[in-house]
Parts: sequence; C-alpha cells; structure tokens
Amino acid sequence: MRLAFLFLSVFLVTACAGRPDLGDPKLSPKEFKLEEFFAGHVIGYGQFQDRFGTVRRRFKVDVAGHWDGKTLTLNEDFAYADGATETRVWTLTKTGPETWEGSAPGVIGSASGEERGDTFNWRYAIDLPVPDGTLRVAFDDWMWLQSDRRVLNRAYMNKYGLEIGEVIIWFEKQR
Repeated sequence: MRLAFLFLSVFLVTACAGRPDLGDPKLSPKEFKLEEFFAGHVIGYGQFQDRFGTVRRRFKVDVAGHWDGKTLTLNEDFAYADGATETRVWTLTKTGPETWEGSAPGVIGSASGEERGDTFNWRYAIDLPVPDGTLRVAFDDWMWLQSDRRVLNRAYMNKYGLEIGEVIIWFEKQR
C-alpha cells in the first residue's frame, strides 16, 4: 500500500510540473507575427529528448515559408544526425488577429494556435514516423520570439496524457 501511495505521489508531482501559459507575463515588448517570421528561408537546429532527459535524436530543419495574405505554407526538410531525412508541409490559415489553424500530413484533425505578445502556442496530434510504423502523439508546442531573426521552440510530447519527451529547436531567419 505504501509503495502504491509513493508511486501515486510521484506521478502527481511530475504531472503537475509547470508549463508555459499564454497568460504568463511578457518578458519583452516584441510581437510575434508567425507569417512575418516564417515567410522566406528559416533554418532550425534541434533535438528530441525523452522524459528522462536523454537526447535521442538531433536534427537540422530547413524551412521554406510562403505567406499569401491568408495562408502560410511551410515546407520543412529535416536532416537527422543519423542520416535519415523527412519532409513535412504545413498549411496554416490565419483565422483571427491572433489565431491560426493548420494541417500537415499525419496531423489528426486540425492544429490550432494562438499568438500572444512574443509567444505562440500550437497544439495538435500527429502520427510520427518511427522505424516500425507510426506513433500517435500530442504536441503542446511553444515558440518565443527572441529577436527579429531568432525563435526558441519547446514542444512537449504526450501519449495517453503522459509526457514522453520534448523537442527543443532554435530557429534562425536567413537574410
């Protein structure tokens, strides 16, 4: 019984770990405009680490973005440190002054996002390719505009409501 109580206590403490919130105080006067930052050529450097902090995969992503006034198309070409490659094409539609919806192959339903000050939050479920098929996960994806040319991205990955890892990416807008 004590072991079960200890396990439940540890689970509840880790499940309540802090996450960003769109209501958090803004640390800069910058305004994140997704369509401005990602229009053109952007390069990202990132890694996936599991829930225990072990880095499992590193990558570079080249993003070619096109904004037509309503729709932002992002062509993402991933090159992983192990030699694997992957392409994902996002189609994002601005649905309001600060809101977005989007889709990409593998995304279940539609993704929804919101800009607030220097922050963008994006949530979606996706079937990710893995060596033996696909893995369906939910992303709680956060981006913070650091400068006109840099964005920090931290995405929390969950399966069945349990955090399985996170992805961290530095995006750099090319001139």
